[in-house]
Amino acid sequence: QGQLVESGGGLVQTGGSLRLSCAASGYTFSRYAMGWFRQAPGKEREFVASVNWSGDRRDQADSVKDRFTISRPNGANTVYLQMNSLKPEDTAVYYCASSSNYYYTAPTLRSRYNAWGQGTQVTVSS
Repeated sequence: QGQLVESGGGLVQTGGSLRLSCAASGYTFSRYAMGWFRQAPGKEREFVASVNWSGDRRDQADSVKDRFTISRPNGANTVYLQMNSLKPEDTAVYYCASSSNYYYTAPTLRSRYNAWGQGTQVTVSS
């Protein structure tokens, strides 16, 4: 089976930037939608951003609009999340996910994703 591996997390100050990456291995995700979710301590995992298989359709949570950008160059098996103007409330474990049932669209619901990475910690200090 394949796996998703996130990287790029770390500790930054308010207003700083980070770029997360998600690399797929073991099988191709070329026809899968991809998404980013995050989970803060004591809270539910929430949607952040998503992109379809070809990289030309995207969606974002209102909380990160105009600050975060998801990308999937050439519809590849690697997706990125560029995070700018980070806030303390962005602190969470960020998870990459893939959807084998949706590829033309960019799903926003957790239930539509069937594979998950282990997550990467993002901490934003005040």
